[in-house]
Amino acid sequence: MSQTAAQAGYDCVVVGGGPAGATAATELAQAGHRVLLLDRAGRIKPCGGAIPPKLIRDFAIPDHLIVGRVTNARMIAPSDHEVDMPVNRGGGEAYVGMVDRDSFDEWLRERAASARADRRTGRFERIDRDDQGGAVVVYTAIDTGAEHRVPARCVIGADGARSRVARATLPDAAKMPCVFAYHEVIRSPALSHPRFDRDRCDVFFQEALSPDFYAWVFPHGDTASIGVGSAQKGFGLRNAVSQLRAREGLEQCETIRSEGAPIPLRPLRKWDNGRDVLVTGDAAGVVAPASGEGIFYAMLAGREAARAVGAFLVSGNPRALGQARRRFMRAHGPVFWILGVMQYFWYHNDRRRERFVTMCDDRDVQNMLWPAYMNKQLVYSNPLAYLRIFFKDMRHLLQTAGAGK
Repeated sequence: MSQTAAQAGYDCVVVGGGPAGATAATELAQAGHRVLLLDRAGRIKPCGGAIPPKLIRDFAIPDHLIVGRVTNARMIAPSDHEVDMPVNRGGGEAYVGMVDRDSFDEWLRERAASARADRRTGRFERIDRDDQGGAVVVYTAIDTGAEHRVPARCVIGADGARSRVARATLPDAAKMPCVFAYHEVIRSPALSHPRFDRDRCDVFFQEALSPDFYAWVFPHGDTASIGVGSAQKGFGLRNAVSQLRAREGLEQCETIRSEGAPIPLRPLRKWDNGRDVLVTGDAAGVVAPASGEGIFYAMLAGREAARAVGAFLVSGNPRALGQARRRFMRAHGPVFWILGVMQYFWYHNDRRRERFVTMCDDRDVQNMLWPAYMNKQLVYSNPLAYLRIFFKDMRHLLQTAGAGK
């Protein structure tokens, strides 16, 4: 973009260069809008890094970013009972892609720049208003410490679960409930390691490791993410990761880096200020409850944000910004609600976690779960299987209720 265009301001300033912000910037720039992508740099969110095939297809993710291919998930109950869930029971080459957020997020930002979005590294400070009431984004350059003021017709806040953009413009943003996540990225052990499999994600549903969420060991090829999440204040996340590494024989593996951050548990009721600011991704709370899956939903929300802002820039009607949340929740709201109920009930204590893992051993459950995850839609090819799942689920619920809370 030319210096003249930069001085005249931007159609949109996107604050935050993670999957949601980078996707929104790319799509707006590709549509011919003047876009500034502002990112703090150096911040990597703790993340298992799993992405479904639908994301790889829909967002044209190149093969070199897929650092691991998972073909199995192992669920570990409080009793240490282990349930394997093969991605494709019938064989074939189905897999869940694994990415490293360090290289993955940077590639997404570079794609935005290739689409002619301007990239700047800085810390968002606030949104001021000019004489006509237009937005002026104020940020501090990381390298010089200088303050910059950038006029913008619209602002997208994609700056994480504790979004400064959201808190400055949306009244309920500070009340967003979160799980706090921490992980350590380690050098993967030798292929002969008895407990670590580069083709398998391990998920631990045990109160000692997480009283209200789960812990994980996710392979990334030559590296792995060892992490835990919990919404319980004061719970020792670092200590839980140390316990998990010791338990799995990974305490001697080299630690490459460690990261911690809040992960939202519920979408905000409103994503825009009714004027010229829209939030998306973690800033809007679009992380799936129970699973904590965020990359796919962040990129999808970023795409919806770009569509809504594009409509706003053409029409000048602020009501267009509300389309982002409406379209996203129409498509994914029911799934978020179901997962939220599941997390509230099944993660409540170890007795319930034990039954939840037992349910995961059911063939009907697995045959429904994997296609739904891989393609982000339910497959209704076998109605009898859904009926069987319903009655099995009710049996587990009644048995759990009968055993007491």
